[in-house]
Amino acid sequence: MSPKAAASPRKPVNLALQGGGAHGAFTWGVLDAFLEDGRLDVKAITGTSAGAMNAVVCAEGYLEGGPEGARAQLTQFWREVSREGAFSPLQRTPQQRLMGDWSLDHSWIAQWWETGLRLFSPYQLNPMNLNPLRDFLAKIIDFERVRRDGGIKLFISATNVRTGRIRVFENQELTADMVMASACLPETFQAVMIDGEPYWDGGYMGNPALFPLFYTEAPDDIVLVQINPIHRDEVPRTAVDISNRLNEITFNASLLSEFRAIKLVKELIAQGRLSQTEYRDVRMHRIAVDDTIKNLDASSKLNAEWGFLTMLRDKGREAAQHFLARHFDAIGHVATLDLDDPSLP
Repeated sequence: MSPKAAASPRKPVNLALQGGGAHGAFTWGVLDAFLEDGRLDVKAITGTSAGAMNAVVCAEGYLEGGPEGARAQLTQFWREVSREGAFSPLQRTPQQRLMGDWSLDHSWIAQWWETGLRLFSPYQLNPMNLNPLRDFLAKIIDFERVRRDGGIKLFISATNVRTGRIRVFENQELTADMVMASACLPETFQAVMIDGEPYWDGGYMGNPALFPLFYTEAPDDIVLVQINPIHRDEVPRTAVDISNRLNEITFNASLLSEFRAIKLVKELIAQGRLSQTEYRDVRMHRIAVDDTIKNLDASSKLNAEWGFLTMLRDKGREAAQHFLARHFDAIGHVATLDLDDPSLP
């Protein structure tokens, strides 16, 4: 724990963690810095896809060994992601490595793989439904303990394939399959079956879902870790750029909708038209990626090289430290995210 944490009372907060493949290592860095600093008391985490994995790994590690246990568990998880990625055919070309280009777009294997995903489903490409990450997650996470001991409240989102509606899984029911369902990209993985229902990535309906935090005994401050940019100045013109921007818009749509709902409730509470005892006057805060990560090609979300993941982690740590220096005093008092223009930093 930092000297600052020892000198001041910890502030209770909720965390909301977006998904974004390997870019979730940025969130790892944010969590690592928060845990090291010690001034925030995380009561609940809502997460989707990579955000869900970070949330579960952090929460279980905290049960095991407090802040240092959570930090160690997160490091172990992302190191294993990198180890598994070393066996992937999706690798950078030698030229990209020399140029420091983290994307995979120029790899002919990656291009072949992208074409294959358009022609064949995961039921054809992976009929045995193999997923080493699921096996590793089930190995390092004691889900029975998470269900039994609770600890940090968890809200893990997935999308029901049949109904198109969001499903939020909580501590008392959580399994490895539920976490994998939250990260199930339909072009890459077979739908995850839970209680006879198929589920895909939660990002389609909640990236992350904020509403579960409104209906639980949790703090009014929510710190969003956002790794999918809302605003871009340039108009995409290439096929790849158009596809990338469509994905960003899709995976931010539900979040922006919840921003509008929060803004409306806050306005009605301020006008005295809603009771603050029945509705939450939440205070939103945000940590977002910087231009270095914002300008990374979307294909880099599949890059699991350790050097890339640790670069993202370090960026996340820097962003978290900057956030604490700038906004720690505001937590518990005022929001620092402008809901009128959430594209602003």
